[in-house]
Amino acid sequence: MGAISPVIFADAAFMKKVEDRVVIPTIEGLSKENIPYKGFLFIGLMNKDGEPFVIEYNVRMGDPETEAVLPRIESDFLGLLHGIGTGNLDQYEMKISPDYSTTVVMVSGGYPGSYEKGFPISLPKSTEGSEIFHAGTIRNSQGELVNQGGRVIAVTGKGKTLKEALNHAFETVKGINWEKAYYRKDIGQDILNLMK
Repeated sequence: MGAISPVIFADAAFMKKVEDRVVIPTIEGLSKENIPYKGFLFIGLMNKDGEPFVIEYNVRMGDPETEAVLPRIESDFLGLLHGIGTGNLDQYEMKISPDYSTTVVMVSGGYPGSYEKGFPISLPKSTEGSEIFHAGTIRNSQGELVNQGGRVIAVTGKGKTLKEALNHAFETVKGINWEKAYYRKDIGQDILNLMK
């Protein structure tokens, strides 16, 4: 239902544990099984008392994590993809913004269970400091934007601080309306509390 980037507990010590205990063994395992892989490998992790635990692997980018991470990439994203595809990733220089980015997912009421579709969606006139990503939206026969899926819209806010990024995201979210829309209002609050 939401994501933030960067995550403050993912410091150098934690990431070294992830690399040594998860990433390297995963790559070695793929190699041992003769599985050539080029692409994204999303490793869903949980931090339990400073220790990384794998929740899931996906051979795609995570959602909504992607919407929170991609806006922080300052280097050419196509260059990253080209480097992966051609085996020249070592020549790619990744530049990441130090800014914060946070994503809030708006869903149809009832999601992940059953939900109604076809409600007209109104969007805000201004989205300053944020971006809107459409997922479960379509235009109906009258040309109205309506909800068509469970995960309808993701709103990503960016800022110099986590609080600023959250404010940008939630201000835009408050301007998006359709009948039975739902979103969590606590996205990022746990991290803000850790930062106090």
